[in-house]
Amino acid sequence: MGAVDKAMAAIKKGADEILLESELVKRLEEGKPLRIKAGFDPTAPDLHLGHTVLINKLRQFQDLGHDVLFLIGDFTARIGDPTGRNVMRKPLTEAEIKQNAKTYCDQVFKILDKKKTQVMFNSEWMSKQSAADMIRLASTYTVARMLERDDFNKRYTSGQPIAIHEFLYPLIQGYDSVVMKADVELGGTDQKFNLLMGRELQKEQGQTPQVILMMPLLEGLDGVRKMSKSYDNYIGITDAPDDMFGKLMSVSDELMWRYFDLLSLRSPGDIRRLYESVEQGANPRDVKFELAKEIVARFHDDAAAKQAHQNFIARFRRGEVPEDIQEITLSADERSGLPIANLLKMAGLVSSTSDGIRMIKQGAVKMDQTRLEQANLRIAVGETHVFQVGKRRFAKVTVK
Repeated sequence: MGAVDKAMAAIKKGADEILLESELVKRLEEGKPLRIKAGFDPTAPDLHLGHTVLINKLRQFQDLGHDVLFLIGDFTARIGDPTGRNVMRKPLTEAEIKQNAKTYCDQVFKILDKKKTQVMFNSEWMSKQSAADMIRLASTYTVARMLERDDFNKRYTSGQPIAIHEFLYPLIQGYDSVVMKADVELGGTDQKFNLLMGRELQKEQGQTPQVILMMPLLEGLDGVRKMSKSYDNYIGITDAPDDMFGKLMSVSDELMWRYFDLLSLRSPGDIRRLYESVEQGANPRDVKFELAKEIVARFHDDAAAKQAHQNFIARFRRGEVPEDIQEITLSADERSGLPIANLLKMAGLVSSTSDGIRMIKQGAVKMDQTRLEQANLRIAVGETHVFQVGKRRFAKVTVK
C-alpha cells in the first residue's frame, strides 16, 4: 500500500462522507502539507467529548504532516449557529464569548500538538468588514437557496421566525474558508450546508474549493440528541475523573458501541472482539468499564482512571442495599457461567426464567446498582454481585 493509500485509510476511518474524495487524493499526491480547518464557536465554557470527534481527526491530519487551523468562531458566536435549531438561538455577550474562547484555547491541546496548530479567531477579519462588505457578501446567495437548508425550511413552513442575521451565519463560515485558504474543512454531518458554502465562496474568489470531511455526530447521554451543553447531555473533557467515569457508565449498552467507534483509539478489530464477547454473554458493564477507563486516562492519567473505576464500584456497592440482604451461592453447570434469567429464578428473585427476561426488558433488574439491559447475559464462575428486581427484592449471589 502506497503512502497516499495509507493516508486515505487513516483519514477515512470513522468519517461519514468526504466531498470530493478524488480531490483529496489528488492534493495528497502533490505531497504538500494541506491546510486543515475546523471551526468551533465558543458557545459554552469547556469542550466536551462531542467536540473531540473532530479534534481527534485533526490530530490524525497533524500526524500525517498537515497544518491544522483551529478556528475559534468568536465572531460567528455573536450570531449563534442556527444549525438544527427550530427556534432562534440567543446570541452570547462579548464577555461570555471571550471567557469561553480562552478555555477552548487551554483545553484543545489535551489532544492537538501545540507546535503544529495555528489557533485563529474569525473576529480578526470579520470585525474589519464594513457594512458595504457585508452587503456584498450577502449578495452572493439567494433567499431561495438559503431556504433549501433543512432547518430553515422546516422553520419557514411551520411559521417559526427566521431572523435575517441567521442567514449570515453560513455565509461567514464559508468566508472564513476563503480567508484561511483552507484545503480541507472538517465538520459534523449537520454542517453540510455550511461546509458547502465554503466551497462556493472559494470558487467565486478564484481559489481551489476545499474538500469537505464530515464526521458523525456523537449522541449525548440521553442517547437521542447530539452531545451539547445546550441540552445538558454532555461529558466535559475537564470533568473530574469520578464524574467522567460515572457519566460514561450511565450511557446505554447500545450507545456504548457508538462511543467506542467515535471516541476510542482502539483498533476496529479490538472493538469488534469486545462486541462479539458481549454477544456471547459477557457482561456489557465490564466492557463499558474499559471504555470509561480509556477516556478518563486520556484526559487525566492511568492512575486517575484506575481510582475512578474503584470509586465507582465502591460507591454503588454502598448504594440502597438492605443490611440484611440474603447471600446465596449458586452452582453453574458450565464453565461459561450461569444465564442471568436462570440466576434470578434460582435466587428466588423472579418466578420463572421467562419472568426474569421480561423484567430485564422492562428495565426492572439491576446488578450492583446498574440497570441490566441484556437478557442473554451470563454471570461467570467466581463472580459475586448484588442483584435487585423491582424496589424490594435483593440478593447477593456468588456463582461457583
